[in-house]
This record gives sequence, structure tokens and C-alpha cells, in this order.
Amino acid sequence: MKLKDIAIKMASIYQQNPKVEADLLAGSVSRGWEDKHSDIELNIFWSEPPTDEDRMQPIQTIHGSVIDFHPFEEEEWAESYLTPENVKLEISSFLKNTAETWINDVVNELDIDYGKQCMVSSIYYGQSLYGDSVINTLKNKVQNYPDELAEKMIEENLALWYRWNNRKALLDRKDWLMLYDLMGAVQKKLMGVLFGLNKLYIHHPSFKWIHKYSEIFTIKPQNMDERFAAIFLGDVHNSVQDLELLTQEVFLLVEEHFPHLPFLNEYKEKMDFVRPENKV
Repeated sequence: MKLKDIAIKMASIYQQNPKVEADLLAGSVSRGWEDKHSDIELNIFWSEPPTDEDRMQPIQTIHGSVIDFHPFEEEEWAESYLTPENVKLEISSFLKNTAETWINDVVNELDIDYGKQCMVSSIYYGQSLYGDSVINTLKNKVQNYPDELAEKMIEENLALWYRWNNRKALLDRKDWLMLYDLMGAVQKKLMGVLFGLNKLYIHHPSFKWIHKYSEIFTIKPQNMDERFAAIFLGDVHNSVQDLELLTQEVFLLVEEHFPHLPFLNEYKEKMDFVRPENKV
């Protein structure tokens, strides 16, 4: 049985609860990206808060095994469990009103919070398994990615100079842990800029499925996938130089596609600064 077939089966169980307004298949399975490590991600939208019994009932129905069962936090109920066939399901439950509020926060209030964007992205790309009218209404609200949200993502993530100015000192000192942490942070910032440039909602806070980005981005550096992958695989001195080139190319892409942004000159000056060596 394919993962999507299992998802459909589980959705048919969830929809038996009268509190459930819609079931959405999200994650890699909804986008056809699944592999042997993939689980099934379902977003369940409720009309009123689910009880623990509501959440446990589908698991018990299939004789599943609970992995995690989290309390309500940050406007979400979350649990994960295994089917008898050892397939993992990740369940994120929200009130439908919460989904509507988060969509408004992102699309109209220009909130770049990655958690909220992840839900919006799941709605944008997800597949309705139940409650088509509810899902379609939500989808209609997220179809147009605002220019102002793109600009805010770029402004927030293009601020690369914090600690990045220290890269040569870290390299000379062989402070590898701090340097690699910095290199990872800079790559995440560049990804945030590229998502803004391409007007795409963030789908994972740690940029999971990075190898797929060269397929979905239309605005991107040359040979993006290979170059980002090589940062952690090659000689560290070359990697720092390659990452410097990537930051420069991403900045040029911003200048090309959003030349009107008022902070570009200031950012360019700060990005060019490198912590000087003492001469005394």
C-alpha cells in the first residue's frame, strides 16, 4: 500500500469525528517527494478543541503505537504514531479559526514567522482528503504571495554581517565548531532570501528537502544545489570562499529583481566589512 493510500484511509477515520472540518495531506507525500524515509503528515482542522480521546481514537482504531503525544501548545496539538505496518504518521491539529488567523497574519499582516509560513505552505501545496470546500477556501486565501512579504523576507535575511564578518578570524584560529555553525546559519539566511525572491512560503524551518529547491526556484544562483551541498563536504578554506561567492551572487539577484529596496547600499557596505587583523 502506498503512503498516500494510507493517508486516505486515516483521513476516513478522522472525518468520522463531527468536530473535524477538514483533513489535509501535507509534507513530502503531498508533493510527490517521498522516499523510503518519509512519513505521512496530516493537518487536521477542527471546529472546536479536540480532547485527548478525540486524538487517540484514530490511533486506537488502527491499533497504532504512539511515539509522541504533545499537549496543546503554540495553537497546535501534535502527535506521532506508527501503524501496524510500521509507517509513521505526523499529525498537526489546528482549529480552523487558527488557520484563518495565521493566513491573515502572513498574507495581510506580513508576519514572516516560519511556523505560520509552514502552515500556509502546507495549505498551498497540500491535498484535500476531506472537507474540500474548507480546504479550497483556505487555498484561495494563500494563492497570491504579496510583494511586501517578499521584501520583508529579503530585508530580514539579507542582514548577513552579524558574525559573518568574523569568518576569517575563525578560520585562522581553527574554531571549527563556531565556524561551521556560522556557515550553516549564513546558508539558512540565504535560503530565506531566495524564498522571498521566488515568492514562496517557507515549508520547513530548517529547509528540509534542500535538493528540491533548484527545481522549484526560478530565481537562484548558478548550480545552486551542487554549490550549497559542497559547503560542508569540501576543504573548509574553499568552502568559506565559495560561501562568500554565493552571498555575493544572492545579493546581485536581489539588486536585479528588487532594485528599489532602500536598504541595499547600507547592507552592501556592511557585508563587505571583514574583521581586521591587528597590526600592533
